[in-house]
Amino acid sequence: MIKHHPFYIFILCFFITAQSAWAGGDAASGKQKVESCHACHGSDGNSLIPSNPKLAGQGERYLLKQLKNVQTGEREIAMMVGQLDHFNDQDLADIAAFYAAQTQTQSFSEERWVNLGREIYRNGNQDRGIPSCTGCHGPSGTGNAPAGFPMLAGQHAEYLALQLRHFSIGNRHNDGEGKVMRDIAERMNDNEIQAVASYIAGLRP
Repeated sequence: MIKHHPFYIFILCFFITAQSAWAGGDAASGKQKVESCHACHGSDGNSLIPSNPKLAGQGERYLLKQLKNVQTGEREIAMMVGQLDHFNDQDLADIAAFYAAQTQTQSFSEERWVNLGREIYRNGNQDRGIPSCTGCHGPSGTGNAPAGFPMLAGQHAEYLALQLRHFSIGNRHNDGEGKVMRDIAERMNDNEIQAVASYIAGLRP
């Protein structure tokens, strides 16, 4: 049974991500391999489409895991089907290194969601067993790159909310055997999802 305490969540996340294989990439080589990614993610990893994630500045280890999960089908994204089929592990590592080396552009929070979003992000909702987000993603949303915890700060609010909804109904399930994100997201109502996504978007990495 999962105990919803930030420190427990942090340790569980660390255990899950520690199982992922890690290989260093070359950002210069990666730059030559991302041309087909520009339309959706921008030339420097800063997507202009709110439903598509910004990849710029994201942790290299986390990016590599997601790329591998998409390639194998463990993470299902309709628009990405087949896009990574011709890349080997080193190619994916190089792509991850390139995006990790880029500088993320800023996003913003909608004022109407700030108070609720801040409360959920920092304190969770203990009545419903929702932990704070800070245990894995840090007080400022910077994550933990060496451990593979993603940076959330500055990400598009629309994308963040979409991923929480996918986790909540099990459409996204690459959060490990502990089901950490699925377990949390399924306890959140839509207002909480929208608020915390908007609040996170306005954080500065």
